[in-house]
Amino acid sequence: MDELTSNLLALHYVQPLTANRLSPILQVDRTLQNLSYMTPSQIALLLKMNTLKASSLLNNFKKIQHTDWQQYYAEKNITPIPFYDERYPKSLLDVFDPPAVIYCRGKIPILQKKKKIAIVGSRESTNYSQKCLGEILPTLISHDIVIVSGLAKGADQMAHETTIRLSGQTIAVLGCGLDHIYPREHEVLQSYMEKHQLIISEYPPYMTPKKWHFPMRNRIISGLSAAVLVTEAAIKSGTLSTVDYALNHGRNIFSIPGSIFSPLSKGSHKLILEGATPVWEGHQIIEETEGFSNQL
Repeated sequence: MDELTSNLLALHYVQPLTANRLSPILQVDRTLQNLSYMTPSQIALLLKMNTLKASSLLNNFKKIQHTDWQQYYAEKNITPIPFYDERYPKSLLDVFDPPAVIYCRGKIPILQKKKKIAIVGSRESTNYSQKCLGEILPTLISHDIVIVSGLAKGADQMAHETTIRLSGQTIAVLGCGLDHIYPREHEVLQSYMEKHQLIISEYPPYMTPKKWHFPMRNRIISGLSAAVLVTEAAIKSGTLSTVDYALNHGRNIFSIPGSIFSPLSKGSHKLILEGATPVWEGHQIIEETEGFSNQL
């Protein structure tokens, strides 16, 4: 492991800053070899934080700077991929505040697949979402499209499980470190995906899930994907933050129409009203995104 990567992993372990936040310090110290000799005031200025926080960061960095990170992560079956690594998805560099490091557990080659579609929806998604995914996903999977979602309850879980059942490939983006199972009831699914699919996170393995992690996670789900498919969503749904990121990233938005009497269709219908493409079969997505593998 080279000096920059070793130092970056130490810094990121202490404070998981994004690539943009780290850019100023990397401009003056390309391998972070001088970080331990900087003053808290210098670090505070470069990383845009108060001196108290910078002092804590510096002290903790010095404690772990010489850790053998290659061995540490190998023992955890985790592959850390920094933003300058050739395995880092180029599409993520275009997102708002790209992750400085992606921590991966599972089949790394899935990350390099160019054709990816995100599937998102309500945590309260009903059997209607399940039936729709059963109708739409076989076509996507037959075209070697990787399904990306967030391993949450509801639509995310349905997307991962349906893909697995159809022998497809799927990526789960977590809002916590890979040492944690979240939600707890997905322990079996997460354990399976760690062995046979791919789980990723921008957070070091020890970090527990926090409420504000999940909107940030959504930008990664969107950034990895050429398009986002919404199953069911209420009018005020966290799902819509993924859609907002996708629009900012120039991604296609697809939405499944539902019953006019269902509260979980109101957000989906609003998206269609605002320009999302209504879909009810996989071929529509294939046709709309023809050539999309060249985007990523």
